[in-house]
Amino acid sequence: MKKTVSTLFIFLFSGLAFSQTNPAILSWLQNNTTKGRHYVSGNSTAIQDNVLANVQKVQYSNDWVYINTNGIPSYATGPFLDGNPSLATSQNAIFKISLNPVQNTATLTNTTGGNIGIFINGVALFDYRDGVSWSNASGTIKGGPSGGMGDNVWNRDAIIAERIGFDCAKGHPAMGNYHHHQNPSAFKLDRNVISTICNLYDADGLYVIDSIKHSPLIGFTYDGFPIYGAYAYKNIDGTGGIVRMKSSFVLRNITTRSTYANGSSVTAGPAVDATYPLGYFREDYKYNATSWATPDYLDEHNGRFCKTPEYPNGIYCYFATVDAQWNSAYPYVVGPTFYGIRNASKVTSISESANTYTPSIAKINSFTIEQIKINVFPNPANDLIAIQVVDLVSEIFEIRLTDINGKLIDITSINPGSTIAYFDAKTLYAGTYFVTILGNRGTVSKKIILSKD
Repeated sequence: MKKTVSTLFIFLFSGLAFSQTNPAILSWLQNNTTKGRHYVSGNSTAIQDNVLANVQKVQYSNDWVYINTNGIPSYATGPFLDGNPSLATSQNAIFKISLNPVQNTATLTNTTGGNIGIFINGVALFDYRDGVSWSNASGTIKGGPSGGMGDNVWNRDAIIAERIGFDCAKGHPAMGNYHHHQNPSAFKLDRNVISTICNLYDADGLYVIDSIKHSPLIGFTYDGFPIYGAYAYKNIDGTGGIVRMKSSFVLRNITTRSTYANGSSVTAGPAVDATYPLGYFREDYKYNATSWATPDYLDEHNGRFCKTPEYPNGIYCYFATVDAQWNSAYPYVVGPTFYGIRNASKVTSISESANTYTPSIAKINSFTIEQIKINVFPNPANDLIAIQVVDLVSEIFEIRLTDINGKLIDITSINPGSTIAYFDAKTLYAGTYFVTILGNRGTVSKKIILSKD
């Protein structure tokens, strides 16, 4: 269960982190019962795996938090319809992340291929790239830095180029390492649905965007700073209402690819056309420093210093940016450089004395269902009704949607280790409905208005 502390900012940046109250310890979704699931192409029933989902153990010292995870989410993964032969497989990893993140005041560190952060469910965060670039010699896309065949001058954007290979939760594996490059909310939850993968292979994603509430803390980067979803307080002091955080990167006004945004000449890439539209390469974007002067726009790292519910005195935060239609917006989470000193690593063992953080499951499981934090939103709703369990629980919740006359409309569930469920309301009439949550400790109903305006 998440906690906040008013003095956290002081200790984080004095090097004396009060580990017991640090969100970098408290925020992980720990699980030792629920296992992952995956789809295979042509079968809309997910297959049960034998690998534990989410995070299995959290340990910490004064300076570091250690995250033990298989890198498998509790939501179903796959299929990957671009021919990717890999499945999401256990990473059996320990990630070491700083509890005392600091700004990098020297030469900035570029993001790289592979892991650059970890979401709170133990799933890896990658940056924009998919590891391939344009090869001027052959006039085709070739393997990137690891393959050594591309020029590595015009680097392909995975979100644009690999969309067909993402599953419903917007993830895919690289040699078994399942990861997200972008906002980890299911495709079908976007205002403009740009992939139909969820129609047959449904999944929840990590969280549901709510435009009227501060987005949850969804992960930490390799420089130790937190990642939030798409919405936050407009002003850095926590005032101004809730607004969408906007990227300050914009597409360049170009028809040929022969220069970078700074005007320097480079080996030419393909012309801008239907095959290689603007946005297909990372170098198609430029940073608009003027935007950064506006409160709800982010800096060149895709973040800002601000107050959040978990950090009431402020900390530098990254945001999983989306556009007005909730489609992912470059640079997606972090990039192209880190704000802080990148010092996280994947380790095989812990070489210092470390405490184990155990969530207060027993306490939460003693709550009545009315005491568990369950949000039903938006209200009024239009095309979608989302249900989110804020507290970490170890039971299955059955979720029922009924109309004002008590007629059952639909049933879904939230499994242990998961946090969200939703109802598709596109075909429902406007009016009053009830969402009923049934668990081992009782039942609670919440009224919701469906508006079709």
